[in-house]
Amino acid sequence: MLEKTFDAKNVEPRISQKWLDADAFRAGAGAGAEPGADTFAVVIPPPNVTGSLHMGHALNNTLQDVLVRYNRMQGRDVLWQPGMDHAGIATQMVVERQMMERQEPGRRDIGREAFVEKVWTWKAESGGMILNQLKRLGASCDWSRERFTMDEGLSAAVIKVFVQLYKEGLIYKDKRLVNWDPKLLTAISDLEVQQVEMKGHLWHFKYPIEGEEGRYITVATTRPETMLGDTGVAVHPEDERYRDLIGKHVILPLVGRRIPIVADEYADPEAGSGAVKITPAHDFNDFEVGRRNDLAMVNVMDVEANLVLEGNEDFLCDVPESAELAETVAALHGQDRFTARDKVVAMMDERGLLEKIEEHVHVVPHGDRGGVPIEPFLTDQWYVDAVTLAKPAIASVREGRTTFVPKNWEKTYFEWMENIQPWCISRQLWWGHRIPAWYGPDGEVFVEASEEEAEAAAYRHYGSRVKLDRDEDVLDTWFSSALWPFSTLGWPDETAELARYYPTNVLVTGFDIIFFWVARMMMFGLHFMKQEPFADVYIHALVRDEHGAKMSKSKGNVIDPLELIEEFGADALRFTLAAMAAQGRDIKLSPQRVAGYRNFGTKLWNAARFCQMKGCGLDASFDPAEAKLPVNRWILTEAARTVAAVTEGITAYRFNEAADAIYHFVWDTFCDWYLELIKPVLDGDDEAAAVETRAVAGRALVDILKLLHPFSPFITEALWDELGGEEAGLLALASWPESAFGDEASADDINWLVLLVSSIRSVRAEMNVPAGARTPLVVCAASELTQERLARHQAAIERLARVDAISTAPDVPKNAAQFLVGEATCALPLEGVIDFDAERSRLEKEIGKVDGEISRLDKKLSNEKFVARAPEEVVAAEREKRAEYVADRERLAAALGRLSDTH
Repeated sequence: MLEKTFDAKNVEPRISQKWLDADAFRAGAGAGAEPGADTFAVVIPPPNVTGSLHMGHALNNTLQDVLVRYNRMQGRDVLWQPGMDHAGIATQMVVERQMMERQEPGRRDIGREAFVEKVWTWKAESGGMILNQLKRLGASCDWSRERFTMDEGLSAAVIKVFVQLYKEGLIYKDKRLVNWDPKLLTAISDLEVQQVEMKGHLWHFKYPIEGEEGRYITVATTRPETMLGDTGVAVHPEDERYRDLIGKHVILPLVGRRIPIVADEYADPEAGSGAVKITPAHDFNDFEVGRRNDLAMVNVMDVEANLVLEGNEDFLCDVPESAELAETVAALHGQDRFTARDKVVAMMDERGLLEKIEEHVHVVPHGDRGGVPIEPFLTDQWYVDAVTLAKPAIASVREGRTTFVPKNWEKTYFEWMENIQPWCISRQLWWGHRIPAWYGPDGEVFVEASEEEAEAAAYRHYGSRVKLDRDEDVLDTWFSSALWPFSTLGWPDETAELARYYPTNVLVTGFDIIFFWVARMMMFGLHFMKQEPFADVYIHALVRDEHGAKMSKSKGNVIDPLELIEEFGADALRFTLAAMAAQGRDIKLSPQRVAGYRNFGTKLWNAARFCQMKGCGLDASFDPAEAKLPVNRWILTEAARTVAAVTEGITAYRFNEAADAIYHFVWDTFCDWYLELIKPVLDGDDEAAAVETRAVAGRALVDILKLLHPFSPFITEALWDELGGEEAGLLALASWPESAFGDEASADDINWLVLLVSSIRSVRAEMNVPAGARTPLVVCAASELTQERLARHQAAIERLARVDAISTAPDVPKNAAQFLVGEATCALPLEGVIDFDAERSRLEKEIGKVDGEISRLDKKLSNEKFVARAPEEVVAAEREKRAEYVADRERLAAALGRLSDTH
């Protein structure tokens, strides 16, 4: 016998272990697939080895698991490939912090080899916690195939890709600007940059025009220290104020460098003075302006963002010696950027060249790991020719071979891909895939798969053996991740898994990594496999807090999925996320919602327990077509409709619609109606009817467990085990239900009964009828079919709607609340049951209160300042409140309307 309640804390670990012991999720025959079955393959977005499960992971993996479990039950050969990313910068920081806390020698003290060994030790001891957390969530990956982006096979794939792309001219070394973290001393990707709004200043400097005494051009900057690297001033070619200056020069204050005034559309005549100082080596936009106008690149900082002026050939090039230059070098060389900023401003002010200072709120990019402002830094790095690789990837989406869901994300993909820049793939770290490049004594580079091959290449080049030095840098973590769909299947070896499971079917991911990961997998997959890595890309939304605000530690509104699992169970969290995963709409999550869906699980458990007590077990020999009772044919029809709805929802990636369909079938149709309607049959004297009903109830419960399993795998597997016994096997490997049964007449008949009883209950609630009061039901203008149904279902109507007499009449009686059901007007005579005047007064007061709230919200929402300044989620919440009040008013007005018909 089932326990009284479902104990998620104890049952979920037991069920999880049962799946693992049975090897239930292994790709191929172990997953229940028939020989020759179609494949369904998904690669997990590899979480960082340093990571812990957050709400984004929970949503992403829940949706993947829904797809995977559904396809497994469809009999397909399913592979859900798990694994982790080595997370270069994050992992290196974790280990360095651990070494510091233990007061061990630092990374540079022990050397590269010893440090990398320490990282591997850390991974073995502490890394990968998130995979166990995913198992707790119920993720049904093929855990026997777990991969790691630094494992031997994936490392070999990375080396092969780098070497091949280099020899094809698609990887090269170049001096360009990168996001430089002066704390961690490495280049970082755009994804590792956080835009932080800060209160700062806008300093307006006057630059003297060469040869025109007393004439200046004013430029503004938020980073005065970079002016030392200025090599031009840009004005718009159509700006009349400066047309005569184009082609002339200014003399850079503090330095004496002669720099040109160039015409470039980057300068905005409406912004500030309309003139812009150009520092190509310290600003991304200026870098492009510099390239267009052939301006010099003068880097005035070192890797720690200290000023480097002494002996800086680029800085001193073509600058005449002067007392001013000497003073500048003496005052600023070696100074940190922020100290130098203050000194530059003071020195410009002393010379009368500081026109004004404005308070200025602006966005300053910070490294998300180092936590300090990043510097655009001119340095030699390795790059991928992304422009060339992007062309086939653009065509794949444009021509429909890969489809984004929702489709609007294709626009984002195209915008990024069609404006793509060279991809900087080198990082100044020790943890990661070390770049397979070796340098000869004269700087000649040899890119090969191994040191032995590099030495052989060097010997061919020099004609003798020479000492080679390997490149110190490692590859961007995203480089290895870009190979994930095929490297995890054994590439570059031609494995059976690669032939069978590539390309994969769908990628489920977030919008923030469309460019960083999705696009790069497309580029590499097409280049090396000559095929798109996936057919569909489903982009899920963000999980926000209940008010619609983005979760962040600083706001204190982060919801921990592990805490929710601990309190409510994994099923409740999973179902909540799926039920709210409407395409293109962010999820507003609160613990109360998860608690609500836990109640849904409790409702199902109680229903299953009732069925078990009434002997409604699985009857494998029962043929649904043999069901005779309308109520049984109705539930079988509704079950088939639900199978179709859930199937359509999952296959169309409309997870919320699929979850909604099974939710309402379980809660409303099966629990609230079917079980209530069959109680008299199960307890009655007609044994044949009872036997049929027990079989049908068991059959409906089987369909429910199967349909709900992809969303709530633990409770459904537990119930399957209890109700079906060992002979039923694992629910995870059971076949998906069919939707072939249909009896429209029986469905219409019982749905009419449900509508009538629901309407009576609704009217009673609206009219404040005491719960224990019984009322007559008068039906007017009833058709023959309605009259026949009233007679046939009289006992059920009286029992379920608290009706004590049912009659038909040509006209509606006095003092009765009216409502329509089909063609008939139904009436509940309420004289003596409620006080009409008191009820009318109550409803009018309620409507008055609601009107007041609507008026207050209308006033607030019509205030343009409020709408413009308030956080987006606050405005959205106020609009939602208004919509709720409007719905309340309509309901109250309908009730008052019923009273107005009484006399």
